Amino acid sequence: MQLRYLGHSGVELTSPGFNLVIDPFLTGNPVTTVGAETLAPQHIILTHAHGDHSSDVEPVAKRTGAPVISNAEIVGYYEAKGLKGHPMNTGGSYIFPFGKLTFTPAWHSSSFPDGSYGGNPMGVVLELENKRIYHLGDTALFSDLALIGKKGIDLALVPIGDNFTMGPEDALEAVKLTQPKQVIPIHYNTFGLIKQDGQAFKRRVDSQTSAKCIVLEPGESVEI
Repeated sequence: MQLRYLGHSGVELTSPGFNLVIDPFLTGNPVTTVGAETLAPQHIILTHAHGDHSSDVEPVAKRTGAPVISNAEIVGYYEAKGLKGHPMNTGGSYIFPFGKLTFTPAWHSSSFPDGSYGGNPMGVVLELENKRIYHLGDTALFSDLALIGKKGIDLALVPIGDNFTMGPEDALEAVKLTQPKQVIPIHYNTFGLIKQDGQAFKRRVDSQTSAKCIVLEPGESVEI
């Protein structure tokens, strides 16, 4: 299975059996090297409604026919635009053709750029190809991350940008709570307000936890 970092919080997961995209923000993203027109997902997963996560959901879903998997409010918003969707909510799980998906809490906010209500923000745990991947979404540090970590996390995608989400200090604590085997920092360096040093974060993760930190530039991929 290959993970491609799209920039900001966006990732693409591909294998011979599936193609998934989480939080596609390419249009208007000043650091990405990936064009939205090149994405070909079978499913689109959205953690919350903010424009820096959802900007390319509608055009990609219209072009590919990929259903949107998110909370009921977000799915309803896109279904009203003629898109397909699968509504879920925090704590719920469902087994899709690609594997099991569970939405988790995230401490943040959620609304569309047009002001429409976006329901509760969420993180997402994916169980596929004998791997468990946890995308924390946009979140603050909270102690129940330890409960999610008890599932046994192979890879955690952790926001480090600060200002809008946890910063590097709290992100390091989040790694200690979730105890993943590998960590990829996300949601940083897209704008000035979330400028961070990914390599400095990697050094702290590698030295203070049992996890291996992988720093990816937008457009780069890794086998997991």
